[in-house]
Amino acid sequence: MGHTIIRQRKGLSNFKLLLIALAVGTLVTGCSSTSSNSVRVVDRNNAAPKRPVVTTGQYVVRPGDTLFSIAFRYGWDYKALAARNGIAPPYTIRPGQAIRFDGRSSAPAATGTTTVVTSTPSSSSKTTVFKRPLDSSGKPVAPPATVPETTPNTPPVAPVVATTTPVQVPPAGRSTAGWAWPANGVLIGKFASNGSLNKGIDIAGDLGQPVFAASDGSVVYAGSGLRGYGELVIIKHNDTYVSAYGHNRRLLVREGQQVKVGQTIAEMGSTGTDRVKLHFEIRRQGKPVDPLQFLPRR
Repeated sequence: MGHTIIRQRKGLSNFKLLLIALAVGTLVTGCSSTSSNSVRVVDRNNAAPKRPVVTTGQYVVRPGDTLFSIAFRYGWDYKALAARNGIAPPYTIRPGQAIRFDGRSSAPAATGTTTVVTSTPSSSSKTTVFKRPLDSSGKPVAPPATVPETTPNTPPVAPVVATTTPVQVPPAGRSTAGWAWPANGVLIGKFASNGSLNKGIDIAGDLGQPVFAASDGSVVYAGSGLRGYGELVIIKHNDTYVSAYGHNRRLLVREGQQVKVGQTIAEMGSTGTDRVKLHFEIRRQGKPVDPLQFLPRR
């Protein structure tokens, strides 16, 4: 009888051990199954849609536009855009002229309307178009001129052009390629090549502090016609490179003016943005590149 009880107890113990082993094995199997499923990492930066160069439709030139500003706005190299539209140097355009992006003839459409691209650098990757009626001669009807409001007996204020001596940065501040920093301050934004993110760098500073030309060149645009850039200066350095200086408080150069590296071209401001800063871009054949690859190391 006693031996029988002992055998039953041993059998019960073995049964419990078997249950425990099975339970542990199940847990181990479950953990192995879980660990074998690797976590999928999604790079949201690379997944962001890239804004392509506009290659459809056309843009009707408005007062104040230049071929350089239109090319800058829609991601083109100004020489390529000029060649596509048969525009010879010095690349003069006139209000009402159609600048095509698709290479087709700019003749009026048979429907009596013409397609006009109205997308801006701050808009999404989709291009918005609308139809503008044509006049009796087949030319696009220009939009009505906007008359600035002025107080009685107060003449409009003329643009200010600086006559002061250019301020030079120390030669030691130039890179081997001849580029210099466009302003003193704290770097608060870096270049991002994907999507509609930063196409240049942002430098924080004080209101009114000088903005310098980053290299020798000719001013091809000075104004506020490009949405998202505020008061903007674009300098053509050669047939390959242009640089842009945005959000200024006041522009101190005019279109067609020759400038030297280190020359004061504007006063830092916050036009078109929410804080005082300089937005600086370098574009190579119309495509934004990282300015930090060209500027001297600080």
